[in-house]
Parts: sequence; C-alpha cells; structure tokens
Amino acid sequence: MSVIKACLFDLDGVLVDTAKYHFIAWRELAEELGFVFTEQDNERLKGVSRAASLNILLEIGGLEFDEAEKARLAEQKNNRYVEYIAKMDSSEILPGALSFLKECREVGIKVALGSASKNAMTILNNTGLTPYFDAIIDGTHTSAAKPDPEVFLLGAQAVSVPAEHCVVFEDAEAGILAANRAGMSSVGIGSPETLAEANFVVPSLAQISVAKLQELFAAV
Repeated sequence: MSVIKACLFDLDGVLVDTAKYHFIAWRELAEELGFVFTEQDNERLKGVSRAASLNILLEIGGLEFDEAEKARLAEQKNNRYVEYIAKMDSSEILPGALSFLKECREVGIKVALGSASKNAMTILNNTGLTPYFDAIIDGTHTSAAKPDPEVFLLGAQAVSVPAEHCVVFEDAEAGILAANRAGMSSVGIGSPETLAEANFVVPSLAQISVAKLQELFAAV
C-alpha cells in the first residue's frame, strides 16, 4: 500500500479486554430465557451490534419475541454489561495497545476508534485511553453494523485521511470484512483461521510497532 497515514481500531478484544463482559452478560440473559449460550456461540457476536447480537442469541435459543420485548431484553443485557465495565481501569488495556497508540501519535499517524459499542466512551475514560485518539466513532454515531463499512469510513473522514492510506485493526471477521469493503488495509488481532480475510494477522498489538507495520505493508 502507499504511505500509512491513519490507524483505525476496534475496541473490544483489540485495545481492551471487555469481550469477556459481553459474553457474561449475554450468557446470563440466555440462562434467564432457559437455554445455554457457549463461548463458541459468542464468536458469532464479535463486532456485531447489540440488536443484531440479540437476534443471533434468540436464534440459538429458538425463541421469537416482538420488537418491544427485544428492546427490553437488549436493554437488560446492556445494563448488566455497563455494571461490569464501570469497574474497569487501565489494568484491562491489552498487551501492546497503549505503547502502539502512543507511537502512532508520536510519528504523526492519525488514530481513530471504529467500534460498534455504544459504551465506548465509558470504557475509554475508565481505562485512560481517550486522549490517544484523534477521532472516536462508536455505536452512537453509526446506523449500520459491521460488516457494513460505515464506521471506518466515518473514522477516515473524521481524521481527513483517504481510505487507501488507512489500516484497520480488528479481532472479528465482520470487522475485517468492513475494512475490506471500506477499501482499507487490515490487521487481524487473533487467529489466522477466523481472520483469513485480513492482510496480516498477529496475536496481539504487542507484536506490532510502526516500523513493523510499515514493513508488512511496504509491498502491499
């Protein structure tokens, strides 16, 4: 690719360890509805909006509800999740995340958040990550969920960087697909098996530096 001018980050599972709280909250809701929700089931929810996640959960449980009841259930889950993340602090920043964010800022690479979470600001403020972003696009700014590219296109627009100069960091298949549809390059955080559509995959941001990033994409 050409020169990297912006890095766009998903939140859950990339920068902070909040994915476990989503899983716990969804699992507790499933238990109340009378069925088991497993960690394997939870993989389908990564990078997906709250409403879409609830639909997947209900599909797994073989249940159907009207829109009013689904709204109530989604709110119930979110309230439980918010109780968990309210206790977060900087200890839950994932390995390598803070140092990489700092390095990007130091060398003049723009930094933006592209997350489906409507609780992103609570998480960023509690962990102290807010000051490291030039733009924050979360679920309160978007109308379409990943794999729709909206969240990343808005992020690129907010930092005034064309898509071809952006690299997205994601831990979910839906997020990688969103990056591809936005015309951006991508780095998957996690397993190569589930993130096969990414340009490159690393276990965590601890394996990434600006120099390494430039090296990886020099020939792309």
